[in-house]
Amino acid sequence: MSATEAAPVHHVHPLPDSVPESEDLFAPPPRLRGEEGRPLPHIGPDYKAYLDEWVKTVGPDSDQWWSEKAKECLDWYTPFKTVRAGGFEFGDVQWFPEGTLNASYNCLDRHYYTNPDKTAIIYEADEADESREVSYGELLRETCRVANVLKSWGVKKGDAVSVYLPMTWQAAAAFLACARIGAVHSAVFAGFSAESLRDRVNDCECRVLITTDEGRRGGKTIATKAIVDAALKDCPLVEHVLVLRRTGNEVPITKGRDKWWDEECAKVPAYCPCEPMASEDPLFILYTSGSTGKPKGVVHSTAGYLLGAYLTVKYVFDVHSDDKFACMADVGWITGHTYIVYGPLLNGVTTTVFESTPIYPTASRYWDFVDKWKATHLYTAPTAIRLLRRMGEDHVKNHDLSSLRVLGSVGEPINPEAWHWYNDFAGKNQCAIVDTYWMTETGSISVTPLPGAISTKPGSATFPFFGMDLDIIDPQTGKVLEGNDVEGVLVAKKPWPSLARTVFRDHKRYLETYMKPYPGYFFFGDGAARDSDGYLWIKGRVDGDVSGHRLSTAEVESALILHKGVAETAVVGSHDDITGQAVYAFVTMKPEFDIQGTKEADLSKELAIQVRKVIGPFAAPKKIFLVSDLPKTRSGKIMRRILRKIVAGEGDQLGDLSSIADPGVVDDIKSKVAGGK
Repeated sequence: MSATEAAPVHHVHPLPDSVPESEDLFAPPPRLRGEEGRPLPHIGPDYKAYLDEWVKTVGPDSDQWWSEKAKECLDWYTPFKTVRAGGFEFGDVQWFPEGTLNASYNCLDRHYYTNPDKTAIIYEADEADESREVSYGELLRETCRVANVLKSWGVKKGDAVSVYLPMTWQAAAAFLACARIGAVHSAVFAGFSAESLRDRVNDCECRVLITTDEGRRGGKTIATKAIVDAALKDCPLVEHVLVLRRTGNEVPITKGRDKWWDEECAKVPAYCPCEPMASEDPLFILYTSGSTGKPKGVVHSTAGYLLGAYLTVKYVFDVHSDDKFACMADVGWITGHTYIVYGPLLNGVTTTVFESTPIYPTASRYWDFVDKWKATHLYTAPTAIRLLRRMGEDHVKNHDLSSLRVLGSVGEPINPEAWHWYNDFAGKNQCAIVDTYWMTETGSISVTPLPGAISTKPGSATFPFFGMDLDIIDPQTGKVLEGNDVEGVLVAKKPWPSLARTVFRDHKRYLETYMKPYPGYFFFGDGAARDSDGYLWIKGRVDGDVSGHRLSTAEVESALILHKGVAETAVVGSHDDITGQAVYAFVTMKPEFDIQGTKEADLSKELAIQVRKVIGPFAAPKKIFLVSDLPKTRSGKIMRRILRKIVAGEGDQLGDLSSIADPGVVDDIKSKVAGGK
């Protein structure tokens, strides 16, 4: 049964009935055919198998499919009666509202009871010789101890707890300890500054913060506790700080407030009962970073989020019980929440906490990891893939990567050149590549290939995941663009379980950002195209009209990277007095490309011609800046908002830069833009 509000009149689903056989398509590869001792895919062997299942998840009888999956995938204390209710108009989305359950139980206890010694986490420490495995039994006991410590400090159901931890395996225990007792965890990426941490702690009114003495990454020590101390000078509500010993080095301890993790855990039992939680109780708050203004705390519910995490791990990555899943993101971001902690552990498989970088101590680190642990899945960002491509394939060779079945890409559209490199050198043309599209607000993957069913196109995210009923609409009129060979903005017609429920204490902002731009739809904020075969291409954030044309950044970036000398590129739009909006491109060249032998002006002209040739004269950037590097987070994501600010002449209003891997890059770019505009 459902009680969903009246939606706009929608057309028949936009997916093709079949996909053509074409040289442009990569069929499900050899390792996804259930041969040579490998598992048979959950969905396969072809597009029809995917389409038949997808229709069940969005059609008029889809409540039955979701009811069955919720009962099959999750353990409940109280069964639900209603599958879904509410909708986009008021932002009152509900899934399985009468049901009660606990996230920690679903991730840990039920697997512990059947196989306590199974490896839950491979902890790949910054120094590889410090790496180790953590069993479901050990993770459960550590989670319960932390939960009991939190309870002893008065933390109760509904309280928010800040988690400011680097990539240690205990971060998973911290998340699950909060979930176990009904507290709402609010993780803050451990690369953020004291100011950013302060704002997030104060916004959710935390009394308890969990952190570490120091962090380790890329051979460097990070002064995590010192950052916490600076932040808490202006956080009057914080009463307790739980400090994990990561390095063991001496750090300042505030008497009465700061307590050592190991000492506190030694005082309490290693079992803690679970708190039954309503399906729509909040599980966590995750703040998205912006260049100005108050942080935006995205709130995710319990049951719907857990189901989305479970299903996407199972079907998008075709995970089976003996797999070793390696997501190389950070737990401080949504990718880490869903694909390091919740998704893999809900499925009862082995997950990975990767503390280091792709190039420490050498650019072989990923491949050393896969070879050593026999990982079956690798999920990373296009930026990391481009970086490794730039370093050369010699670092991939001489590694046994035969355990891999599925390679994933996340964070931004992957350009075809990086896709092919990933496929050729990491996958050896034997693995499926899943180019996944989603964001913090969707909770789990929205558009993706299913590896045993869908033939892929390099650069295309292909088709919507189960329950994602999507349209492409005209950005000006809001009219649905029927058929193939269309381009507009991406929207969803119906809510899905893992959709974020609100912005913490600012529901109006939630509605205005996602629901109001196109009434009756959820607006992703991205451009999208459907090609002649019906495949979806994500075009990046919509930056407005460029000389009267709707143009997305990813399109121009893909055109630039076709140049033989280009390593990486980031394109942004900015206001222009004449055209309304102009494009600016920032380009790094490959190390072997002789930039000295070419005048910079000539090279810029050559790159502009490249864009004109691939897209059209209207798309040529107003200015192309050749730079040594691009501003990136420590997880490798290009921070385009910084580039937008700089070209807009707001270089003195960049906001928080603490998550940038190399802050010096920003000053170099500022100088370049100041001298070249």
